[in-house]
Amino acid sequence: MIAYIKGEIAELTEDNLVLEVNGIGYNIKISPGTAGLLPGLHREVKMYTYTHVREDAFWLYGFLTREDLEIFRKLITVNGIGPKGGLAILSVMTAEELRFAIAAGDAKAIARAPGVGVRTAERVILDLRDKVSGEDCFVSRVSTENPGALGDSGRTGCSTAGKEAAEALTALGYPAAEALKAVRQVEISQGMDAEAVLKQALKHLL
Repeated sequence: MIAYIKGEIAELTEDNLVLEVNGIGYNIKISPGTAGLLPGLHREVKMYTYTHVREDAFWLYGFLTREDLEIFRKLITVNGIGPKGGLAILSVMTAEELRFAIAAGDAKAIARAPGVGVRTAERVILDLRDKVSGEDCFVSRVSTENPGALGDSGRTGCSTAGKEAAEALTALGYPAAEALKAVRQVEISQGMDAEAVLKQALKHLL
């Protein structure tokens, strides 16, 4: 219903944002991760929104990028994951970490979300594995879509070597989020293979 809202931050907590637009304040539910990337009060920001309508409520859920909104939309198609559950998952991991956790089959990482058990996490992986690409797991688009927000948009994609190295780390027992973070710290140059990336990533974990 509402694609996005661009306005001034009037109020901000770790799970709620009030954006003022032409004298009207819009309550938008957000994750703590999103809250941490937002600029301060009275700064302008653009939030991509999902509208959830029930008989007794009308809620807006906000995200800094279209990609984050897209992964949220996919999450809530999973049986047992509603908007509240989707936001709970995105409160314990970034959208990039979630994409990689799904690609790597790391149910334990997803199950860290409040109210989400291992079985539900496994269902998320089963339902979304073919719908979520791991190729974008090393890129953050926050700065490009929201210049006023924090974030690093310097990396433009995920190399095959990086993806394979991160998957190797999860196979060694490292949580998906830690594996992803370690590989993202590696400057992957042209011609580096997965083994070379893996060796560099391990240095950040030891």
